[in-house]
Amino acid sequence: MFEKIVTIQNRAGIHARPAAMLVQTTKDFKSNIYLEKDNDRINAKSIMGIITLGASYGSEIRVIAEGEDEQEAVEAVVRLFNSKFEEE
Repeated sequence: MFEKIVTIQNRAGIHARPAAMLVQTTKDFKSNIYLEKDNDRINAKSIMGIITLGASYGSEIRVIAEGEDEQEAVEAVVRLFNSKFEEE
């Protein structure tokens, strides 16, 4: 298992477009990838799960991956968060 904590930096938070970008990024990894906010854990390959997480600006998200490419998967997701989902 590999994990990192990121903070949502884009003002709009995680809405449909960033959720789609997350699914697009995670779908090709073999690892199971999860996003965790407070006590809620969702599958990062599920657009509906991501949207229902309710992740707004300033929220801390734990990115967790388990599997053979777990570190690469987490790093790819963290890059998306750090780029503010290319919105700003």
